[in-house]
Amino acid sequence: MSNGNLKVFSGTANPKLSQEVCNFLKIPLGNIDVGRFPDGEIRIKINQNVRNCDVFIIQPSSTPANENLMELLIIIDALRRASVERVTAVIPYFGYSRQDRKAEPRVPISAKLVSNLITVAGADRVLTLDLHAGQIQGFFDIPVDNLYSRPVLVDYFVKKKLQKVVVVSPDAGGVERARSFAKRIKAGLAIIDKRRLSPDEAAVMHIIGDVKDKNIIIVDDMIDTAGTLVKAAEALKNAGAKDIYSAAAHGIFAGDAYNKIEDSVVKEIVVTNSIYHDKLGTKKIKVLSIGRLLADAILRIHKGWSVSHLFE
Repeated sequence: MSNGNLKVFSGTANPKLSQEVCNFLKIPLGNIDVGRFPDGEIRIKINQNVRNCDVFIIQPSSTPANENLMELLIIIDALRRASVERVTAVIPYFGYSRQDRKAEPRVPISAKLVSNLITVAGADRVLTLDLHAGQIQGFFDIPVDNLYSRPVLVDYFVKKKLQKVVVVSPDAGGVERARSFAKRIKAGLAIIDKRRLSPDEAAVMHIIGDVKDKNIIIVDDMIDTAGTLVKAAEALKNAGAKDIYSAAAHGIFAGDAYNKIEDSVVKEIVVTNSIYHDKLGTKKIKVLSIGRLLADAILRIHKGWSVSHLFE
């Protein structure tokens, strides 16, 4: 495929990131109208010819999750009916990803439902970032490229030149992620044994590993209400840790997350711009761009080149 056939469109969830991607690709952002009918229904119109084009739609399904997801589905349908050659849903943050299994009786597997919706809408492939659970890729019957924000986050902490560092996983499920991070910055590893009291409240039980007099980086895939992070940081401080940092791909910051973070012992939180925030409620948060990472992935998919190079 030629670069002339490459088109990138954006929903309303994160247009700033979409523009960054287009700047790296040196192409204009696609011309699209995204509006609402008086009753709230989503209205989409593609304002340029896309026939036989390779089209990428950048739209995280972040808050408001249902609105942004529906926007994505309708944009895919509009492009399909405009005779595009291929449409790729670029979902920097994949909403509903935490509902990836039946953790208790009579609950849905919403991540599978969302995967079905995207496929049925007409997407040919999906490009996403740091899925909450890798097996979600198997929910799709189309190709899925799951990128990692790790290179962006690791590079930031390497440049800080912290001494005596231990990378901490806030729960057993994130050990592989934390181990990979620790390997790349040549740091130690510790794990927090956590018992969850409710979907948005966790109780720290035990720290596995030596954190005394160490600088800590708590690594997770997302920060939602920050309850887990704050309690983990308190437990680490009580165990003798020095400065505590946090690194996560997705900064959701729901509820009173900003107040919790501001009042916590955490020194700095580093996230990517996979989710757009007009304003951040605390100076402790540092946002890094994944624009170049997504642009590289889009170009490689468009050209038919390997994407695995970006995982290294």
